[in-house]
Amino acid sequence: MTTTDAAAAPDWEKRFRAPRVSLPDWAEDAPDRSLFVSNATGTYELYAWDRASGRQRQVTDRPNGTTDGVLTPDGEAVWWFSDTDGDEFGVWMRQPFGGGEDEPAAPGLAPSYPAGLAIGRDGSAVIGRSTDEDGTTVHLVRAPGAEPVEIYRHRESAGVGDLSHDGTLIALEHTEHGDAMHSALRVVRPDGSTVAELDDTEGGTKELGLSVLGFAPVAGDTRLLVGHQRRGRWEPMIWDPVAGTETPLPIDLPGDVGAEWYPDGSALLVEHEFEARSELWRYEPGAAAPVRVETPAGTVSGATARPDGTVEYLWSSAAQPPVVRSTSGAVVLDPPGAKAPPSVAVEDAWVEGPGGRIHALVQKPATGEGPFPTIFEIHGGPTWHDSDAFASGPAAWVDHGFAVVRVNYRGSTGYGRAWTDALKHRVGLIELEDIAAVREWSVKSGLADPERLVLAGGSWGGYLTLLGLGTQPDAWALGLAAVPVADYVTAYHDEMEALKAMDRTLLGGTPEEVPERFEASSPLTYVDAVRAPVYISAGVNDPRCPIRQVENYVDRLAARGAVHEVYRYDAGHGSLVVEERIKQVRLELEFALKHLGGGAVQGA
Repeated sequence: MTTTDAAAAPDWEKRFRAPRVSLPDWAEDAPDRSLFVSNATGTYELYAWDRASGRQRQVTDRPNGTTDGVLTPDGEAVWWFSDTDGDEFGVWMRQPFGGGEDEPAAPGLAPSYPAGLAIGRDGSAVIGRSTDEDGTTVHLVRAPGAEPVEIYRHRESAGVGDLSHDGTLIALEHTEHGDAMHSALRVVRPDGSTVAELDDTEGGTKELGLSVLGFAPVAGDTRLLVGHQRRGRWEPMIWDPVAGTETPLPIDLPGDVGAEWYPDGSALLVEHEFEARSELWRYEPGAAAPVRVETPAGTVSGATARPDGTVEYLWSSAAQPPVVRSTSGAVVLDPPGAKAPPSVAVEDAWVEGPGGRIHALVQKPATGEGPFPTIFEIHGGPTWHDSDAFASGPAAWVDHGFAVVRVNYRGSTGYGRAWTDALKHRVGLIELEDIAAVREWSVKSGLADPERLVLAGGSWGGYLTLLGLGTQPDAWALGLAAVPVADYVTAYHDEMEALKAMDRTLLGGTPEEVPERFEASSPLTYVDAVRAPVYISAGVNDPRCPIRQVENYVDRLAARGAVHEVYRYDAGHGSLVVEERIKQVRLELEFALKHLGGGAVQGA
């Protein structure tokens, strides 16, 4: 696309094409060396940034993009994960920070799905792997190119959490108890011997999770910052696995709370999520309460404390595009090129539902009055949540005269442990009860036109779309499902091992053990009841929602002549190529406007 064409493109396309950057990660012992992700070339790739000289360099250049990478503590090298066309199955590669040839970082390890990585100051690395054959294995590589040594193995899902400053302690998250939603922690030595265990599931009688937030970044300090759910939400505490002590922290903020260490270990940078917004706080261990770090209203998608005490953070709101800011007042990393046009602000809606109050986020066209054609854009996860953050997809629908409603259904994070853990056994049906309650509110309030209601989403949102079209056939005029679960039994057998573990947790067993639950929760069960036109997009290399189970669903639609369209593309669970993303949104808009009326797609 030429510069003239780009300037003439509609706003919805400009939002996708506008150069973006992630929050820069920096080398612990060389803080002037950073690594970030950007779409500057039209594909999301990794970039190295030398802050001292200002030089930026593209590290990776692959047709389907690259986003997983980390700097070594000394800043001398970049590790990045190399898969094949988005299939998430591959190996770690290593490239000098200043540029040079890529080489396998751990040549003795066969390809796998990644399960965590921690790199030591002595050149060692702890690498987590997941495969269908072995479950999870963790390996120690003592130096670049050295023979890997296996230090952990289990059939259930696990992952590398962190490596202590001196490399003598390794923190692992594991689900050996069989509950993939609530991890336990184990700290081991480099030889694999156990130092200490922390398990809040108590043999399965309690469903409380733990997470690794990071070892103290100080030599000789064995304190580990962990997240726990003991008070009904995520919050941090300090666990010393060597001393055997646990230190609760008086951070009494509503909603979920995470944290990371300041570089000198003297304080914690606290990230607080509550009712779809986020904010930052500083807490010094031993203090009575945290102190607010001022940020604008909206969503902080990531934050890090720098050695000089300033905090850098990636911020956006539904109306304003993302920017990397500093508490010093500066914009940290401002990519060249046209900026993304703003969108409209989000409004909150609270709706009484069968499991409690449901929070929904609503965006309306800036001109005109309702009722509007309305798209229910359902988030994936399912353990995730929509927030007051900039999103080019919903903004495109607003530009075309649609209201957009995003529902944080039961199973979503950010509203306490009980809300997230309510998603069990009646999987999919529970979320759709909440979506139905918000749908009813949207019509009664005058927001939504009941004849032009669209159910849409990607991944788990795509799954809920297909399930909703079959179980609520009179409620929806149209469905748009991206990379969905469509046939739950086939999806289970074909998906990556870590997701099998999650499905066993959600449904209480395998398809052979609880066939009635898989049948009740599978969109394929209800496909013959679907009456609305259906648009499905799927990546042919997707390891999460594999293509075979999508084809099974499509075949059933085709067999009875149901109105549907399918778009298959050569990538995995979504695309990292900007023009491909624009194409997919355009196809969805065209499908919706063709079947609902409302004119043409802008710029098509």
